[in-house]
Amino acid sequence: MQTFDIVVVGGGLVGASLALGLADSGKRVALLEGQTGRFADLEQGWDARVYAVSPANRAFLDSLSAWPAMDRVGTIDTMRVRGDQGGVIEFDRQDAGSEALAWIAENRWMLAALWHRLEESSVTLLTGHTPIALATTALDATLTLDNGEVLQSSVVVAADGANSWIRKETGIEASVKPYGQSGVVANFACERPHGNIARQWFFGDSVLAWLPMAGNRISIVWSTFQPERLTALDDETLAVTVAEAGGRELGAFTTLTPGQAFPLRLIRPERTVSQRVVLAGDAAHTVHPLAGQGVNLGFQDAALLARLLGAARDPGDWMVLRRYERERREAVRTMQMTCDGLFTLFHGRDLPGLPWLRNTGLSLTNRLTPLKRYFARQAIG
Repeated sequence: MQTFDIVVVGGGLVGASLALGLADSGKRVALLEGQTGRFADLEQGWDARVYAVSPANRAFLDSLSAWPAMDRVGTIDTMRVRGDQGGVIEFDRQDAGSEALAWIAENRWMLAALWHRLEESSVTLLTGHTPIALATTALDATLTLDNGEVLQSSVVVAADGANSWIRKETGIEASVKPYGQSGVVANFACERPHGNIARQWFFGDSVLAWLPMAGNRISIVWSTFQPERLTALDDETLAVTVAEAGGRELGAFTTLTPGQAFPLRLIRPERTVSQRVVLAGDAAHTVHPLAGQGVNLGFQDAALLARLLGAARDPGDWMVLRRYERERREAVRTMQMTCDGLFTLFHGRDLPGLPWLRNTGLSLTNRLTPLKRYFARQAIG
């Protein structure tokens, strides 16, 4: 049996950043990740899975010395959104009072930066094994791994994704709302400069976002009810389809990574803490990607947990875990309700006047500068 103060299950962005945030806390910290190999060897090629990282969360990663090299990071200075019947709204970094609205970073390169630092830290890295049993008492939690090893800890943090094994094993029920859509992601080289502008179109039956990457490249997220129409295309046809969907604003495209699809769901667990167990990241919540806030919510979970667990004499104390749950509840629910409401608003076809309402609302907000600035500052965290 190995004994720790904190065991983090899941070595993705949220789990890795939390473990690294706890590395200098004086606690005995373990990070359990089922995949084998060195995450630090991921710095190669283009990754179609990218994230829009807010200024607050970039500051969190900077504090861990785990921000990717800037030649792999795109900057969003302006966000331009268009409705399906002429509505338009545009935000820029001055509206938010920030040096940027967000930065576009690739999943693999962010993971590599975090794991480079983890391999130099005091965190015990346990890779290539998964938990098969979890038991908790009022005093500790015990994880049994698939190789027979046993980990005993004051608290187990579930950062093991939307299909969290820890959440299910703990008996925490979660409501799941499938959107019926999949998000199709791919990367492209552009004929014309993107100008650090993120572009988004609501088409009535789908949502397309062009996100500026480093250099003259973009990444897309196309939320659609028929993803196979995109993933079945060859590289050349996909590039033409995506360019034309955006009115060829950036000229011709060249496909860098083929289209990949992942299903979109809204997940709301009934609670995010249990006896000696706490949920973080997608294990605790998911949102529709149309606002690009999923990973930002997860990093905010990690930052708060690192502060609370690192300072606590007993990191698994019920009052410590409940404080985390209370402090994160409002931000998470607000973002889930906002994204869910936008999905309903821009995909609703049955109510008379709804297309006019949503497009008028976009354009009206664009003209109300104080309201627009408020929304911009909320969006950057």
